[in-house]
Amino acid sequence: MSLCESSGCAEAEPYALRVLGDSMLPEFKDGAIIVIDPAGAIRDGSYVIAYHNDEYTFRQLRIVDERYYLAPLNDLYETVEIDSLDAIKGVVSQQAGRRRKDRKHYDR
Repeated sequence: MSLCESSGCAEAEPYALRVLGDSMLPEFKDGAIIVIDPAGAIRDGSYVIAYHNDEYTFRQLRIVDERYYLAPLNDLYETVEIDSLDAIKGVVSQQAGRRRKDRKHYDR
């Protein structure tokens, strides 16, 4: 069963999730709202929702030597290898409440 099947959204329809825990600190705080695009472009460095070990997880996708890893941003958590990109169920397209100026810093 996909996240959309259990929540009632269409398979390709973006949906919002609340971040639980501190595995994606400092970029994503506990309680932050993220918007997931099930049809988003999957590439190295993307923040993704993946189905691994019978549960959904929020991590950063890392691709190294044609191998796929789900990496937390918080060093207290483990990076895990996945067999294929089939585990990826969506890409984070935005974080609610954060504007571009909150993430970008320009030299003057």
